[in-house]
Amino acid sequence: MAYLELNHIEKSFEETKVIKGVDLTIDKGEFIVFVGPSGCGKSTLLRLIAGLENITHGTLKLDGKDITHTASGKRDLAMVFQSYALYPHMSVYDNMSFALKLAGVGKDEIKTKVDHAARTLNLTNYLSRTPKELSGGQRQRVAIGRAIVRAPKVFLFDEPLSNLDAALRGNTRVEIHKLHRALGATSIYVTHDQVEAMTLADRVVVLRDGLIEQVGTPMELYDRPANQFVAQFIGMPSMNMVGASAIPSFSAQTGGRLPGDGFLGVRPEALRVHSSVAAGAPGKVELIEALGADTLIHVDVGGVALVARQNERTALHPGDEVGVELDPSALHFFNREGRALAA
Repeated sequence: MAYLELNHIEKSFEETKVIKGVDLTIDKGEFIVFVGPSGCGKSTLLRLIAGLENITHGTLKLDGKDITHTASGKRDLAMVFQSYALYPHMSVYDNMSFALKLAGVGKDEIKTKVDHAARTLNLTNYLSRTPKELSGGQRQRVAIGRAIVRAPKVFLFDEPLSNLDAALRGNTRVEIHKLHRALGATSIYVTHDQVEAMTLADRVVVLRDGLIEQVGTPMELYDRPANQFVAQFIGMPSMNMVGASAIPSFSAQTGGRLPGDGFLGVRPEALRVHSSVAAGAPGKVELIEALGADTLIHVDVGGVALVARQNERTALHPGDEVGVELDPSALHFFNREGRALAA
């Protein structure tokens, strides 16, 4: 039996339905990531699980118990917010222990739990400081520590890294991954950053307009997207989409598998750009993005903008005439409505 069950969850604000019937099961110890564009409903869905918003329709079960209408404070969940939500006048120790004090936990037990969480998060030397004396990354670790000491059944993370700069975001992402492995806790993590989704998740839930588009492991979503939306949302740069009749030489390589009104999907790494025009479909280089380990080549082929990624540097320059070749073993096919077809 699933540890956390969402059965046809709906949420409406007056006449506006923002969550439109979500069904999802989460196993104990899983790290689940909700990902999608702004306004897709991922944070609202997390707040429904947390009990911070009331569920309009549907049922929510945790460890076999119906918690659909259970008060937030009694759901045995802990939430880590984007804004940290620390008490500015309290020390790190007091911030981390506050919920335990309210619950009437003894001082010795509180100290044991806080000290353990502090060691886990490398915060031992900062327990007497106040939040204003900490960096953004340290504040976020305090917020996570406050959740850890409660030993909840499920951890809920609402875009916890979005306030950090790029370097801190990467470092803290690694720390969260290590923490999850160490604790083995069930976690649900909301982000709009697909890199976080791909690197943290056991399974990714892709949301759009209040509905689930696809659920799967990061590589399942990357290799077998269910539709054009998932195909282009997962992966950086996004998958190239080419209309069936836009580049005839490409369509000719599909062996009749591409419908005449469908779309051909090609990941950037499945495209090769050659200095010889005769080596593929003729095109012209528009932009070179030299990223060090990778090179992105933006090329125009018959009016279609494509991006190729290669892991070596290039001698090409904008304006060069080139030939563009695709790997016929790495193609994706979509019908007119954008649904994926068997490759």
